[in-house]
Amino acid sequence: MIRRAQPWLGTLVDIRVADPLPAAEAHAAAALAFAEVALVHRLMSFHDDASDVARLNRAPPGALVEVHRHTRRVLELAQRVAAASEGIFNIACAPQLVAWEQLPAPPGAAPRYQPELAVLRCERGGGVRKLAPGWIDLGGLAKGYAVDLAVAALAGAGVRSACVNAGGDLRVLGEAPFVVALRAPRRPQSAALELLLGDAAMATSASYFSAGMKDGVRVGALVDGRDGRPMGSAASASVRAASCAVADALTKVVLASGDPRHPALAAFGASALIL
Repeated sequence: MIRRAQPWLGTLVDIRVADPLPAAEAHAAAALAFAEVALVHRLMSFHDDASDVARLNRAPPGALVEVHRHTRRVLELAQRVAAASEGIFNIACAPQLVAWEQLPAPPGAAPRYQPELAVLRCERGGGVRKLAPGWIDLGGLAKGYAVDLAVAALAGAGVRSACVNAGGDLRVLGEAPFVVALRAPRRPQSAALELLLGDAAMATSASYFSAGMKDGVRVGALVDGRDGRPMGSAASASVRAASCAVADALTKVVLASGDPRHPALAAFGASALIL
């Protein structure tokens, strides 16, 4: 086995290749996987002025913005999860995260968060139409999507057994299981549960590392899209799905609703648990 880690997407991305490949081939495959993660970082970073996300946030209403195919796929998935969750998942929640100092403020006046306002639309002919003033943040599913691309790169390089973990959003390539430890929400330095995961993805969301106080209110990096309020639960939500992007997005739905059997899970063939 080889194991490598690099800092991307605001976390540490860990790649373990358990294949009986020659070390040089395994390292080359890991490099290809990291290149995919780095691409997602460049395209979907809220902080990078050159990213697709930043360009969409700067665009005036009515503008048609050309974006990379990966960005478009993530936007389309975000729309599907938003519809299935009846607005719990909403990538246009960035103004709230900026107000809570969870994200840096972009230039210009901050738009007001309006839960039911459609800020973007993916056009059939290509491009993304900016419909209304607003800021988006893809932090709720970009890590998962990057993990999926990394796994695809490993498989394309001939790897048959591996695990890619981006800060708790992970996916296992191959039937051979990897041990996955889930943190205890009230004691995040300890594991509450260990399970075996093979040929599937799992993601976890919680506020134990991002929670803080703002104007007397406990806030964090997780927003309930229905009303713009912080997800104040002390619990964690973990979702298992075929893709890590889906698992990543659905953790927010489960955590906000408190329902490990939320209908959105069935819509994506996923399952969940709350700790």
